[in-house]
Amino acid sequence: MKKLSYIILLAISMIAISACSSDNEASTASGEKQESQQTTEEKSLEVDKGLLNVEVTLPVSMFEGEDIDQVIADAKADGVEEVTKNEDGSLTYRMSKSKHKEMMQEIEKSIKESLEDMKTSGDFASIKDITHNDSFSEFTLTVDKAEYENSMDAFGVFGLGISGMIYQLYNGGDNENTKVIISVEDQATQEVFDTIVYPDDMENTEN
Repeated sequence: MKKLSYIILLAISMIAISACSSDNEASTASGEKQESQQTTEEKSLEVDKGLLNVEVTLPVSMFEGEDIDQVIADAKADGVEEVTKNEDGSLTYRMSKSKHKEMMQEIEKSIKESLEDMKTSGDFASIKDITHNDSFSEFTLTVDKAEYENSMDAFGVFGLGISGMIYQLYNGGDNENTKVIISVEDQATQEVFDTIVYPDDMENTEN
């Protein structure tokens, strides 16, 4: 249960950090793009980068169980100049490009700290190292294979998938094509013995 709670908290923290970072300051510059084809609650984040501002649209699925009016009030209290409630329930925050850059840096810092904690906390004893590319779309877990296969450490993969997707989507990733590829390799042989692709494998698990 401790490990599962760790992963859930990791996913929640990624969302919270992103939201709080974008809430601190919004630009007064204008932006034109309004997505008109958000047809489901599962629609991913969309980032519209204008010349002077960035608009971040958070899907309604991110606010399940929350009072939307309170979310909006909190965002404005934290410095977001404009929050638009869209017809599908999603919220659009507008911020300056500099604020968006700051937000992405905070997300990156948080992910890296979480990865380091996964390697050193002892909660995932089989995981010896974690590497990634710059966009967090690819991760490689170096593990003790026997220990990994006889533990619950695979739950750590869930956190990596969520973290990578959130980073990409907040950075303007394509809703339909955002993927996170996680390779699991044996420390002793450098053999990749498992590959997980998110969100595909997560969706398959839910079905």
